[in-house]
Amino acid sequence: MNTRFALFVAIIITALAACAQERPLITPQANSLYLGADGKYESAPDTAVIQFNISAQEKDSRGAYDRASRAAEQVRQVLRTNGIDPKNAEIGYFSLDPVYDYQNPKRKLVGFRVNSSVTLKLKDFSKIGAITQQLSELDVTGSQTISYTLEDIDQAKIKAVEDAYRRVRAEASALAQAAGRSLGELSYASVDTVETVRPMMPMVAQMARAGAAPAPAPTEEFTPQNVTTTAHVNALFVLK
Repeated sequence: MNTRFALFVAIIITALAACAQERPLITPQANSLYLGADGKYESAPDTAVIQFNISAQEKDSRGAYDRASRAAEQVRQVLRTNGIDPKNAEIGYFSLDPVYDYQNPKRKLVGFRVNSSVTLKLKDFSKIGAITQQLSELDVTGSQTISYTLEDIDQAKIKAVEDAYRRVRAEASALAQAAGRSLGELSYASVDTVETVRPMMPMVAQMARAGAAPAPAPTEEFTPQNVTTTAHVNALFVLK
């Protein structure tokens, strides 16, 4: 067998196997109609997720730890200033690592670095600009990102499933009518739902000049992109 042809056949078999895994196997039944359709529901996000890092480096581990501790207290003060309980911020990880000079053949130890990741979820979007601005002014915080998500997802999933079912029933009805039959009751259905989460977007630091009015936040006056929830419904109908 030609190598290229064998490879092509292998790709086709793999693709068919993947499709079989995505859709449930249904035993064919007489006087029935089986098909699937996609549906979606778009809704405004209800939560903003701000993520940033605290990083501090000093010559010894104690100095790095103390500097990171002072930075964390500054972050807590920023949150309190904006009416947010620091307990609402979550620590993703905390590390204390040695820093080496790799240009030195003996890999000389030059210091220690503390790194930690902080996540803050906000329901009040009006606070995003002030918080990101104040965090950017701290010399040990960086890599600010913001994303929007929908935490109350259950109702959105229901709406997406309803849309998918309307579509699949309409298509099934049209197909049955074209064949001179009428669509009967639903015999079987399967449902899959997926939430499309907004990707992380980098926040550009806006440093205010001395004596000048602070620049507007990068997100000011813009509307957060909707969160899309999709559903796929497979349905088996009886034909009359």
